[in-house]
Amino acid sequence: MPIDRALIEAGKAWPIQEALRLRERVIRRPPGKGFVLFETGYGPSGLPHIGTFGEVFRTTLVRRVFKRICDLPTELYTFSDDLDGLRKIPDNVPNPDQLRPYLGRPLTAIPDPFGTHESFGHHMNARLRSFLDRFGFPYTFKSATECYRSGALNEVLLRVVERHDAILAVMLPTLGEERQRTYSPILPISPRTGRVLQVAIEECRPSQGTVVFRDEDGSLTELPVTDGHCKLQWKADWAARWVALDVDYEMYGKDLIPTAELSTRICRILGGEPPAGFVYELFLDEHGQKISKSKGNGITIDEWLRYATEESLELFLYREPRRAKRLYFDVIPRHVDEYQQFLDAYPSQSDEQKLGNPVWHIHDGDPPVAPVPVTFTMLLNLAGVANTEDPEVLWGFLSRYVPGASPASSPRLAVLVEHAIAYYRDFVKPRKAYRAPDPNERAALEELLGWLRQQPDTTSAEALQHEIYEIGKRHGFTNLREWFKALYEVLLGQGEGPRMGSFFALYGIDNSCRLIETALAGRLDAAA
Repeated sequence: MPIDRALIEAGKAWPIQEALRLRERVIRRPPGKGFVLFETGYGPSGLPHIGTFGEVFRTTLVRRVFKRICDLPTELYTFSDDLDGLRKIPDNVPNPDQLRPYLGRPLTAIPDPFGTHESFGHHMNARLRSFLDRFGFPYTFKSATECYRSGALNEVLLRVVERHDAILAVMLPTLGEERQRTYSPILPISPRTGRVLQVAIEECRPSQGTVVFRDEDGSLTELPVTDGHCKLQWKADWAARWVALDVDYEMYGKDLIPTAELSTRICRILGGEPPAGFVYELFLDEHGQKISKSKGNGITIDEWLRYATEESLELFLYREPRRAKRLYFDVIPRHVDEYQQFLDAYPSQSDEQKLGNPVWHIHDGDPPVAPVPVTFTMLLNLAGVANTEDPEVLWGFLSRYVPGASPASSPRLAVLVEHAIAYYRDFVKPRKAYRAPDPNERAALEELLGWLRQQPDTTSAEALQHEIYEIGKRHGFTNLREWFKALYEVLLGQGEGPRMGSFFALYGIDNSCRLIETALAGRLDAAA
C-alpha cells in the first residue's frame, strides 16, 4: 500500500527535503512551460564516470518524491555540452595522437578515436546514454550542438549580445589580468579552422545579432551569434541554458559552487530565475584525490557492476551526498551487505521508518522481497578458505547449509556468488597474508579445535559463536576484538572477517577443524 502523502511530507530523508523545497519554489513561481524541469549536465570530453551517473541518480530520487507530493508533470533533461572545444587529450582514450590536430574544435566535429560513431562527442554521448538506460532512468537527452544549431537558444543568445557589458562586469573581476583582455562570454567558432575561439570581441551589434572579432589569421570577422555560429563560455552557457529551458532544479558538485554563483548572476541579467540547487560533495579515489573523467581514476560503473549489484551502487550514491567519500573497491562488500540488511528490515518497519530506509528511495517506494541466507562477506571468506574460483564448489557448501539451495531456486544468491568469485579473484586472493598464532592464541585455538571435534555438524551458528566468545574470555582476551582479529589473520589471512560462528556453520564442522589443524601446523600459506 502506498504511503500517505502527509507522511511523506513529514519525512526527514534528504530526497524528501529537497522535493519539499522544490515544491515551495514551484508554488511561488509556477512554471509557464507546464511542467517542472530537472536538469543534469555532462561534459563529454572524457568517459562518463560514477560522478556523472550519481548526479542523474540522485536527481531522479528527488524527482520521484516530488511526483508523490505535487501533481505537476515533470521532465528530466540530461544535457551534454558537446559543442565545447577539446582543450586537452584525455588520458583514457585510444589513439590519443589522432586527436591532437583537432584540439580546440567542438567535440562533435572531431573524429571518434574509438571508431564507432560519427564523432568523439557522439561516442561519449552514446556511452552516457547506455549506462543511464541500463538503470532504466526516464530522461530526455539534450545535445548542446543540436540546441545551438536548431535555434533553441537563439533568443537567449541575442540577449547575451545586448547585455554583453553587464555580463563582463560580473566576470572580469574574477579573472586574471591577461584573461581579462580577451574574455568574452561569447566564443565564436572560426569559419576558417572550425575551432572554438577564446578571443576578445571587438564589437557587439545587437541590432544585427552579430559579433565582430579577429579570426586566427588576424582577419576581422563578423558572425551571427545564433544557429551554432558561436557558443557561450561555460559559466554563461550554464546560465543561458537555465533561462532558455526554464530549469527548475539542478544539482552540482562542491567544486562548482563559485561557478554556480556567477551563473546565477548571469541568469538574472538575462532575465531568468536560477533553479533550485543542491550541492553534493565529491567522490575521492583511493588516494583521496577528486575523481576526474579525463584521468579515469576511481571506479567505473562497469567495474563496480563486475563485482557487485546495481542496488549496492545505488546505496553508495544515496548515502550522505553532502559528505566526501572514498570511492574505491574496498567499499563494495560493505554496501552489498548493508543493502541487504536495509531490504530485510523494510517489511517490519513503520511507514515513518520506511521513508528513512534507503531501499524505499532506491526502489521508488516498492522494494522487492528478496531474502538472501548468506552475506556477501561470508561468500568472499568461503571462497578464500576453499581457495576456489569455481561456483560449483561454493554451491556445494551452500546447498548443505541451506537445503535445496541452487542457482535455479536462489537466483539472487547465484548473482552474489558470481560477484563474490570475481571480487575474491581480483582483490582478496592477491592480498592474503597468513600469520602464525602467538602462544596464547595457539592455546585458545587448540581449545577451540578440541571443542569443535565434539560437535555434530548440525550445531547452530549461535551456539558456535557463543563458545568462540567464551574461549576468548577464558584465554584472557579482555578485548574480544583482538581474539577475532587473531582468528581472521591466522585462519583467513586477512585483517577482517565474518561472524566466525556463522562461518564455521557454513563451512562445516569437519572442514573447520581441518582449517584450524592446518593453521596450527603452519601450512595455510602452502595450502593457499
